[in-house]
Amino acid sequence: MIRRGFQVAARLGHHRGLLGAPRILPRLNPASAFGSSTDSMFSRFLPEKTDLKDDALPDASWCLDILSLDQEFLEKTKSSGWIKLPSFKSNGDHNGLKLPSGLAVSSDKGDCRIFTRCIQVEGQGFEYVIFFQPSKKKSVCLFQPGPYLEGPPGFTHGRSLAAMMDETFSKTAFLAGEGLFTLSFNIRFKNLIPMSSLVVMDTEVEKIEDQKLDMSCIAHSRDQQTVYTKSSGVFLQLQLEEESPQ
Repeated sequence: MIRRGFQVAARLGHHRGLLGAPRILPRLNPASAFGSSTDSMFSRFLPEKTDLKDDALPDASWCLDILSLDQEFLEKTKSSGWIKLPSFKSNGDHNGLKLPSGLAVSSDKGDCRIFTRCIQVEGQGFEYVIFFQPSKKKSVCLFQPGPYLEGPPGFTHGRSLAAMMDETFSKTAFLAGEGLFTLSFNIRFKNLIPMSSLVVMDTEVEKIEDQKLDMSCIAHSRDQQTVYTKSSGVFLQLQLEEESPQ
């Protein structure tokens, strides 16, 4: 889906588009990404009041490791500048923004879900929470893979880990500099991940230039003695538009 969105974006810069006129991929206004609009972007992504279910809250399936580390990071939100990110079932639920004209699509499917929230049974799929540090443009994802994500018997499928890394990249990229679409994603697997264990993903923005964010991620055990994967990604910056008042 992300790749399809970028392919559509690329086509708009070279052909007569879906709306019957030439389209240019919008350039990002740096002041928007790093200036006065940053607080507004965070307030949209982190609503103080909402009726939506936050799937990043602990449930009965969480193991002791993810529960205790979640609590440690919640304490850091009080004094160290970390922010706990809510996780709703659809990216569209997070803000009042929309894709630029020519990229937005309409759908009659009311129950859209991001891939990492498609398994609704507690503990069976993707159990995770992401904490973000704005000043350092980095994040930590605490991920507990469930049995529906099995690869080798008793271990987590590598593609589910790749999906979780890409999701962590995307949230970090968006909040660090309006990164929206994955341009490239590379991953190197080091060790197998036991099912239902804790994986800690350290993600950071390495560089921002030419409307792109270069990012890296290391997935490891809580004690950092075992590295599961290392990955890198490049995201396209693209400024969103305000939703029209209803």
